[in-house]
Formats: sequence, structure tokens, C-alpha cells
Amino acid sequence: MFSPLALTQALPFLPLAQGDIDYHTERRSEDGLIDTLLIEPSTKVILTRDGRIAVPKGQGGIVDYENVRMRLATVPGTYVRSDLATHPQVVAMFLGSYGGERNEHVIAVDITRISEASSNVPQRSVHVSDAALTGADDAFDEHDSDAQAHTAVRPSLLEQAVTRFDWVDLRGFAPHATPREAGQATSAISLSIWHTRQQFCPTCGAPVEAAMAGWAQRCTNDGDGHRLLFPRVEPAVITAIVDSNDRLLVQHNVAWKDARLYSVSAGFVEAGENLEHAVRREAKEEVGLTLGAVKYLGSQPWPFPASLMMAFKAQAVTTDVHVDGEETMTARWVTRDEYTNELISGRMVAPGKATIARYMIEEWYGREL
Repeated sequence: MFSPLALTQALPFLPLAQGDIDYHTERRSEDGLIDTLLIEPSTKVILTRDGRIAVPKGQGGIVDYENVRMRLATVPGTYVRSDLATHPQVVAMFLGSYGGERNEHVIAVDITRISEASSNVPQRSVHVSDAALTGADDAFDEHDSDAQAHTAVRPSLLEQAVTRFDWVDLRGFAPHATPREAGQATSAISLSIWHTRQQFCPTCGAPVEAAMAGWAQRCTNDGDGHRLLFPRVEPAVITAIVDSNDRLLVQHNVAWKDARLYSVSAGFVEAGENLEHAVRREAKEEVGLTLGAVKYLGSQPWPFPASLMMAFKAQAVTTDVHVDGEETMTARWVTRDEYTNELISGRMVAPGKATIARYMIEEWYGREL
């Protein structure tokens, strides 16, 4: 019998797995690396806040549009350098560099800990076009004919950024961005979320400070040896389950607000468990199916807050579906024609364009959704 997995290929494109930057890990321990790079004209600085990425003003409103392009907002490194000294709560992260003639360096700065109160310092009115907001020389224009404005206390550039840019979720940004900027945003948000969530040493409870150019934290406790802490990644498996007739199992989970959203099986890997075992266990727990052959498709980071999604396609040995009622509310087998009709009628909607699940379904479907 012909196996539905026989012609399955690795997923050729995943929106959050496009980064091509050279991390230059050997430079992370250099003293004053961030400070040195910020004065170089080839350094690009991007901003994160509350798990979101900064984009030019006005672009936040096009996230839900089809076939539109979005770009990262950038600010001059020399301006940021002076602000870092006055905002110690801000975290700067060296993402890496690109070769070539420009030898561009990329630094992400997370401003989550700049209080909302400081962002409400009165600001003078400046008219800036959307195009100008791609860089802070225009977005933070220093020219003003109002002499009174120059006598007022000016908020810092990073304080102004809270309201001068739009802030979008990675799930909304990545499908509209270039592969390079999608990769930059993924790394920046992954690191910034970790720094925001972990502000104390998990071993002794002492405050931590950023280290290794933002890729680590150092415990401030002398008695604890100033241990280095690194981001933890939570492995998760996600599986497109097909039967011998090449029908796909789609399911709706309890936690999803949209009752029309149907996706594929997913769950976290447990301690001491390998990936294939996790795939089979999740299928048994959620929908009561026994799986046979399992094939790896690809992976992508999912920083919400710190997952790595590893995709598989598996053939079910049994087809009688029994949902657990705790995680999975409903599940059913669909042919390609049935799935098409469900999407057209609006009874089902597919996972979002940033998710690995969407591309897994498209691999089975045979074309873009």
C-alpha cells in the first residue's frame, strides 16, 4: 500500500526561521561591545517593548491586510548610546552582523522597563511623514521653530519611542517582512521576552543584570559566585496526522477563542522524553489515536514566550477519534475537498501565516491557503 508519508518533503519555508545573520558568538564577551558598536555608522538599532517590535508610525494598522510589506523602525546608534547611560533598566542585545561591503551590525534595545509615566512627559508637536519614520533622524527631528519648546524638559529618545512608533506582535509582522528583518525581529523578541520575565536569579533570588551582549544574565549575588544564566527553550512537537486515505486530522482546542479555528496536534515535550515519543503520546492523549510512521518536517522558534516548535507528519494506525475534552474540544478527519468547502463556507479558519501549523497544512493540501 502506498504510504501518505512517502512523498513528504521538509517544509521549504517557515516565517520565523529565516534569519541569515552571523551571530558572532565569539564577540559577546568583549568588554564594551555594545557601546563600541553603537558609534559605528553601519550599526542598525531596532526596538522591542512588551514582546512587540517597533515599526514606522502607521504600519501597525496594516497588519491584517493581505500582500502588504512592513519594515522595522530603526534609530541612530549614537542617540541610543547616550540614553543607555541614563536608562539602566533598558536592555541592549547584540544580534549579530552581516558581511559584505557595509558590514552591518544589528543591536536590539528593549525598552519595556521604561515606565509609562516617563513616556507621558509633554512632547512638542512634530509632523513627520510615514516614510521619514524609518529612521530616527527624522522620527526624532531636533528642528523646531517654537522657541518655547526648547526650554521645556525633553523626554529621551527611548521615552519618545513609546509613542512615536507603532508596536506590533511578531505574528503580525513576520508574514509581511523581508526574510532578513523577520529573522532579526524573531531573535530580538525572543531575547527581550526572556529578560522581561526573568529579573531575578532562579537559584538564589538575587537581581540579575544583562551579560554577554544581552545573550545571558549574571547573578549579582557575591555569595552565589555571580553565576551566568542563559535563556531556556521549551521544546514542543506539532504533528500533521493523516490516515491511510491521506485524510488530515484537524482539531479545535479549548483555549482558542475563535470556535472556527482548526489546526493540528501539538504539545510540549516532557522531561526525559524524545521527540517521537512526544508525538505519539500527544496524539493518544488528545484524540485517542495510535500513530505509526513519523517523519520530521522542520522547526521554527515560537517566542510566546520561549518555545521551539518541531514539526512532524505521522500516519495514524487507528482512525476512531476520541477527544480528551480538556485540551481538545473537537476533532475530525477531512479530505482536501472537504477542507476546501469548510474554509469557503467560513465554518473553519486556518492557522495564522506566522504559524508552522499553516505550512504543515499547506504541505498536505498541495497549495497555499
